[in-house]
Amino acid sequence: MYEKIIIQKTLRVPASTGVAGDGTPVARQLDAALLDVGFSASRALLDHIGALAPEPAMDLAATVVSAVRELVGDHVRHNAYFIGFPGGVPDTVEFWTERLRAAVLTGGGTATEAQLRDAVRSGGIDLLELPGYGTYQHTYDELLAAHDELIATAGDRVTLLHLGDTAEVEAERLYLALAGSTTPHGEADLAILSELAVARMDGAQPATIPVRENRAVLNGVRLVLGRPLVAVDSITDVLRLASQVSGGDVSLAAPTRLRAFPRRERRVLLAALNEVVAASPAKLGDVARHTERWKRLGERLHPHEYAEWPHAREVFAVARGERRVRNVAGRAEEAFRAGAVGSAASVLSAAPGMLLRSADRLLRQASPAERAAVVEAVTGALGSASGRVLCSLREHIDNRLTPASARMYASRSRNAWVGPDRRPPLPAELVAELSALLDAEISARLPQPRRPLLVDPEVLEVALPLSGKATEGGFRVLPRGSRAPVSGELLRFFTYWRQTSRRTDYDLSALLLDDDFHTAGQVSWTNYRHDGAAYSGDITDAPDGATEFIDMPLTVGGRYVVPQVNIYSGESFGEVAESMFGYQARAREQRGAPFDARTVRARSQMRGSGRVALPMVFAKGEHGWQAVWLHLYLSGRPSFNRVEDNTFTTADRVRALLERRYLTVSYLVDLWRAGTEVTAWDGRLPDEPVTFLGLEAPEGLPEGSQVYPLDRLGELIPE
Repeated sequence: MYEKIIIQKTLRVPASTGVAGDGTPVARQLDAALLDVGFSASRALLDHIGALAPEPAMDLAATVVSAVRELVGDHVRHNAYFIGFPGGVPDTVEFWTERLRAAVLTGGGTATEAQLRDAVRSGGIDLLELPGYGTYQHTYDELLAAHDELIATAGDRVTLLHLGDTAEVEAERLYLALAGSTTPHGEADLAILSELAVARMDGAQPATIPVRENRAVLNGVRLVLGRPLVAVDSITDVLRLASQVSGGDVSLAAPTRLRAFPRRERRVLLAALNEVVAASPAKLGDVARHTERWKRLGERLHPHEYAEWPHAREVFAVARGERRVRNVAGRAEEAFRAGAVGSAASVLSAAPGMLLRSADRLLRQASPAERAAVVEAVTGALGSASGRVLCSLREHIDNRLTPASARMYASRSRNAWVGPDRRPPLPAELVAELSALLDAEISARLPQPRRPLLVDPEVLEVALPLSGKATEGGFRVLPRGSRAPVSGELLRFFTYWRQTSRRTDYDLSALLLDDDFHTAGQVSWTNYRHDGAAYSGDITDAPDGATEFIDMPLTVGGRYVVPQVNIYSGESFGEVAESMFGYQARAREQRGAPFDARTVRARSQMRGSGRVALPMVFAKGEHGWQAVWLHLYLSGRPSFNRVEDNTFTTADRVRALLERRYLTVSYLVDLWRAGTEVTAWDGRLPDEPVTFLGLEAPEGLPEGSQVYPLDRLGELIPE
């Protein structure tokens, strides 16, 4: 039931429990089918399928092919407006003139230049409504017939699939990894966790559930199924749970319309609140963070009907203002306003995570006499805070030696705020002191490899996955700030969307920036060609799905290439039935259809909040081009977004992100060097078992080796 999810998340194929037989022909067919989409089966996987009877072998092979095609976006038909793309793309003005002639002369004949000018001046013609504009003029099969087969090259991607344990074992492993994660998940992984939780409710459970959003998802399932709640130790846990079962945002970043709760569920929620407040009345102070939400929840739970839980009723009394309870944040803010930074640090010491998140502010505002006390408070909090908070602070202070060109804050919904950085830099000696303290604490908590560490150099510049909110679901999708080398001579961007109920027009564009992040050109539906780059044509309606492409030769002028997807009209990224962005890397001489799965290097979903998506940027450096993941969204306008209208906001966000130093896997590797043998992987297999760290697990590692591929990098974040 969960085989496809497991394959897509882990690149491991659950072993079939079907009857034995001769499935060798199926194994050969699978191997060929996988190569057509850029994948390959390990020898163990082919042997396993070959040892199954034909029917279970065919079932497993069909599941594998379906899973990987969805993973790289090959499960839909990627048609292009211009059938010969990247050839046959006309000059922009010529194309619009041709469409205009067709509109003027609906009865036939030849339009004069004067007639065309009169038609435009009259204002009676909507350029986007011209005959034949915005809809495919040919079928997908006709597009394929117009192109040769892809010319394969040595640079085409081949991703290896491994044989896993049975589906039962793999599902349990994935469930425990997601539920027990030390970092928050994005929307896609939270949905998978919820689905797995239903099936795994009576199986093994994680020893701890550090992330509160994960608790809310699991407890949402438990509440609906009538099972006892787990790990509820704050009143906000109950609010998250109510939001989760109402189909809302468990992070509480967005408002949720709470559903009605049957009496059984009301009793469970009120009992949980009562227990938390009875154990720690000070936690009533947390009500102030979400006062209005608590009022709405009180309307749904009717706490006045349940005299047996008096402490739960106190929560709603505080929300209504009938009782005042000061929380840690409020008392600290009072101390800040009074100029008593030392007192603020003392108050925040009761909440180590909050103290470390406020460390920069404390250190900036502390007088020389108070600074030692602040450092002492920060030092005392290190042992109690989570590893994710420690890593976040370590990354933060590494960027505080000099003022940034711009200060950027990315929200949970991946919207980015950018403004001037008016903070004074922290003294170098203070940054060095804090860095050493954090390095020591993080190093002490790191899981120590049991064997020599073998590291794929490509993983070193992957940003540590400190939050799943800074990424999207998809294939080879890396956390925000991660860098990956770009191969090939030509990049082909693609976006696909399928509307749910109303006409929706997404526009793929590419903005070029120079060394100083000034505009150096663009390619879009208003400018089909620029410096060798080409646009595939504008589709304005997608009831059955639509794709747009941009070819970008790596000889293009400009230092940075920023692909973006603008919503011109219609449904948002969260409303459409499906949406994706990806890029392919090709050699100049490669011909073939506009989309070929073998050349897809990455594909991500687009589900953020905003009307303009900025998935990634491509930057040219001393050693060639790199892809840098952004995962950002601009608010944009409700309609009619165009690349020309957001060049400044795009450029300043790209600059802020590219100039920021992210904590990457190389940081952890450097910490490990003190006590572990570390070797860079050169493609040769070791003779003895190792701990392998890379984007994918290679085939043929010695038995007993431990592997940390991309989907397991989060396990390296210390608790």
